[in-house]
Amino acid sequence: MAYADKINPVAGARRSFTGLVTVFTWVVFGLGLWVIGPTHAQTDGTLPTVEPSHSAFFTDVFEGYVDRADMAGSAFIVLHRGEVVYHRAFGWRDREQSIPMTTDTIFRIASQTKALISVGIMMLQEEGRLLVSDPVGHYLPEWRETTVAEPDSAGGYRVVPASRPITIRDLLTHTAGVGYGYGRAQEAWRAADLQGWYFAHRSEPIQASIARMATLPMDAHPGTRFVYGYNTDILGALIEVVSGQPLDVFIASRITGPLGMVDTHFYLPPEKADRLATNYGWTEEAGLFRAPDEGTMTAQGHYVEGPRVSFSGGAGLVSTTIDYARFLEMLRRGGTLDGVRLLSPKSVQAMTSDQMNDVDYNDRAGKGFGYGFSIREIFGRNGELGSVGEFGWGGAYGSTYWVDPAEELVVVYFKQLTPRGPLDDQAKLRALIYGALN
Repeated sequence: MAYADKINPVAGARRSFTGLVTVFTWVVFGLGLWVIGPTHAQTDGTLPTVEPSHSAFFTDVFEGYVDRADMAGSAFIVLHRGEVVYHRAFGWRDREQSIPMTTDTIFRIASQTKALISVGIMMLQEEGRLLVSDPVGHYLPEWRETTVAEPDSAGGYRVVPASRPITIRDLLTHTAGVGYGYGRAQEAWRAADLQGWYFAHRSEPIQASIARMATLPMDAHPGTRFVYGYNTDILGALIEVVSGQPLDVFIASRITGPLGMVDTHFYLPPEKADRLATNYGWTEEAGLFRAPDEGTMTAQGHYVEGPRVSFSGGAGLVSTTIDYARFLEMLRRGGTLDGVRLLSPKSVQAMTSDQMNDVDYNDRAGKGFGYGFSIREIFGRNGELGSVGEFGWGGAYGSTYWVDPAEELVVVYFKQLTPRGPLDDQAKLRALIYGALN
């Protein structure tokens, strides 16, 4: 069976016998964007994508960003009921060398790594090896007692004991009070060399970084408010301890391998290096520019050449649109894909249900937060198109994704742009996709 057919093996078999498949009816009022029509079986490992008769809307918008030098390029994939109905790349993988963007380009996915780690935690719970209600200190002793930086009357802060131990659930929901080192005690975090989400340049294992982190004052008491930060990196270190495996081995053997995510790695094999998209930045003053080779968060990074020692559960993976779509399709189907079950439906339901309760979540415009995902609870509250029950997130390089169970829809959108400027590409992608769905 061709790799392209693994999204839906039943449909793949049908293509093998008939050479065509009927594509779902997707229509944009006025011009047909997706129409009923055949798509032929692929025999060379490429994806079976719809050839729309009128793709002017998508083409105009996303080629327009490239033509105006708002970005170098992008790629996105849309699945409907498990079938690939749209998969296109626009612009350049490397603008300066005139290398086109392709649908098999590999992207830095940054915080989209968090979803895989959250799944790993739930898998370990299903095996009885932990509970999400457990204190983190049960597995990482340095985290048994933590501190918090509280404001004082002089405009500074005082360090006080945390009101209670941090739990695994706190980390899954970003309510542990752990930021990215830019809170009140940022000087202490800077001195400990722990600021920002990037770890790929580090020569120390992730457990050593996380142990040092535990000695620093946190931004809030556990369970009091949503603080986005190193929570999932801590979970990655916890997975290593509980599973007895390095995080890269656990992810490859338990998630990406079974799901056929052949191009998802913490660090790229040399033979895949030329498929990594070039990273760019954008500012009002400079416009679009190629990110420097040296540096961390806003550079080309250490995913090809580097220490290859630190595995960041919060932001360390690279992947392709099709790989990540397979992962999301597994979640849409309740934890299973191609006969491989990673999670029970109840675990997926817990992950994709609001877990905030009365905690102050800073994006309450109709949304909540589950175990690793933002959850849409009220349709129309913030003006976006979508559905109640939709879940998703994004990454620092300008990527985004969402799963809409009500519409049986999976969307993955990748680009490499940080700083990414005031672009409206994610919002327009959403509007175009829902405008095309009939």
